Amino acid sequence: MTPPLPNMRFSVAPMMDWTDSACRRIHRLLSHHALLYTEMVTAQAVIHGNRERLIGFDAMEHPVALQLGGNDPKLLAQAARIGADFGYDEINLNCGCPSDRVQGGAFGACLMREPERVGDCVVAMKAAVAIPVTVKCRIGVDDQDPEAALDALTAAVRAAGVDALIVHARKAWLQGLSPKENREVPPLDYERAYRLKAANPDLPVAVNGGIKAPAEWLAHLQKLDGVMVGREAYQNPEILLRVDPLLFGAAAPAPDAFAMLEALEPHIAAHLERGGRLHAFTRHLVGLFPGRPGARLFRRHLAEHCVQPGAGLADLRAAIAHVSRHQPDAAAA
Repeated sequence: MTPPLPNMRFSVAPMMDWTDSACRRIHRLLSHHALLYTEMVTAQAVIHGNRERLIGFDAMEHPVALQLGGNDPKLLAQAARIGADFGYDEINLNCGCPSDRVQGGAFGACLMREPERVGDCVVAMKAAVAIPVTVKCRIGVDDQDPEAALDALTAAVRAAGVDALIVHARKAWLQGLSPKENREVPPLDYERAYRLKAANPDLPVAVNGGIKAPAEWLAHLQKLDGVMVGREAYQNPEILLRVDPLLFGAAAPAPDAFAMLEALEPHIAAHLERGGRLHAFTRHLVGLFPGRPGARLFRRHLAEHCVQPGAGLADLRAAIAHVSRHQPDAAAA
């Protein structure tokens, strides 16, 4: 029997170059209950690459999902099996990334045009693993009708036994827009995700795209099973301290970002002892302390000192020392 789907009420989106293991450990120290995702990793890379570097993770990151990219059912099944053996709680198939590299490999958002292939991929992955398999998609690409495109994909993956669908509620334009523009220019259509859920009440559906404030989380959760927050969670990570009290009825893991950083120190120390660099963690801390006096000096110290070879915890502590521990003042930076 497949283990239960991780609670998808709140998740942090998979983001290339951002949601690596160091980032996920920071996020876990801000929320015990948020579902975390890896960066997208291609099936080929999982099979043939350095697996520990690509998909290794710390046990404290649970619940954590592995997002795969690819379009070959056999390769995806093999990569999914490897991910399950590593201990991931969920395997997710990317059907939403619009980058040129992904388009060149005919996967990611391109798969919105091939719902039957996506269904075949889900069938293969479901047969290969005993953990949930989910799909993250757009509402369509280019000139597709979002009603028909999303319905076709949903029908195909439902027939394949998919465990949940995460909908980035905007189209992807495969020609003419950069990946960054594809996260901002095509208009958001949350109502399309709502209609999908209404038509498929027994299918767990989460929404992603442009979601920021906690009030927005609550509004979406009136009609959907989950919200997935991306850039806001990365660029303003302290917002994750709101997740557990607001959405799960539990205390936040830390009272503030200062306490989170204290809890992070043993993880950084272990990383440094293995020969890693401080910057692997501090590059994910730039968004901390918005509005607090000293935040600008904190960011400067991270950029000038914590990137240096040999930088250590003393350098991070010196950066933190610039920041006032008083409540944020919107007029200060």
